[in-house]
Amino acid sequence: MFLAIKEIKREKLRYGLIILMIFLISYLIFVLSSLALGLASENTQAIESWNAKQVVLNKNANVSMSQSVLNKDDLKKAKIGKDEALLGQTPVVVKSKQRSQVSAQFIGVKKSQFIYHDQELIAGRKASKAHEVVVDQAFKVKGYKIGDQLELNGMKQKYQIVGFVQNAKINIAPIIYGTLTSWKTLRQGMPNMRASAIISRNANYRYNDGNSKTYPIKQFINKLPGYTAQNMTFQLMIGFLFIISLIIIAVFLYILTMQKMHNFAVMRAQGIPSGTLVWSTVSQAIILVGIGVIIGLLAMLLTAKVLPAAVPMSFTPTIMLSGTLGMLLTGIIGSLIPIRSILKVDPAKAIGE
Repeated sequence: MFLAIKEIKREKLRYGLIILMIFLISYLIFVLSSLALGLASENTQAIESWNAKQVVLNKNANVSMSQSVLNKDDLKKAKIGKDEALLGQTPVVVKSKQRSQVSAQFIGVKKSQFIYHDQELIAGRKASKAHEVVVDQAFKVKGYKIGDQLELNGMKQKYQIVGFVQNAKINIAPIIYGTLTSWKTLRQGMPNMRASAIISRNANYRYNDGNSKTYPIKQFINKLPGYTAQNMTFQLMIGFLFIISLIIIAVFLYILTMQKMHNFAVMRAQGIPSGTLVWSTVSQAIILVGIGVIIGLLAMLLTAKVLPAAVPMSFTPTIMLSGTLGMLLTGIIGSLIPIRSILKVDPAKAIGE
């Protein structure tokens, strides 16, 4: 460790450039990881807030709640307890005077069931009348206020905002909570339709009657449009960044090791054991990566504070820890590559020279 610190102090510019590259890579890893988690969260915020374990859909809906319709016959044998709730979903385009147009998902619920009771309000109150709605906080960011009259899908009927709720997004679209009766009006489907789905907080709940089929919530989430592809894309990008950082650290340390072979030979001739020289190289990598990652963390914390709320970024302690440990592990692996050259150094060369 002493040798590593002394050398870093002596060659400030050389090692400063290595730290700069490690900082840029670690910062990019933190940004991409936070964006990936933020986007994934916006796909499933509402589902997580419901604490859903099972979902019952029309078996012909391709595990899509917005395409599912359960009619009276499909639900006639369904047992709806305290852990189950009927839910209707349909996409809507929201318009309001002097407000920007918003694409959203209308969710119709029953006042007597848990999805209604568990809404986490940040302002206003829950909807209690037929043409009142509670909307996701994303509407507040876009300038909408309590009391605004909303026009949904160009229909003449207006819906009044009475509250704002947090954690109400599904498939990245903000949610508008209203009644099942309003959902039926907006859906304009079969006259005897009752809901899009049954949401259950009971992992053992099963209902497979008529056109109904029960799916685990994980399967439902993986079927959300673009969810799996999006996550895999970010995972590949982050994986490649770790590989790139490994290559950069290994190449730089190998070049530096080759340049110091004569010095290593002299130290070996002086009786310094190979283990000390190996540890010096490994500790040097740990120091360089550690400094670069710390700067990356500080830059990421600053970025998270200055970014607008509209950017779906979630910089969590898990990302901080996993990114830091991943970079340190990468640095250690990269430092092991030139070790063979150190172990093979011949002290006789130094004596001969």
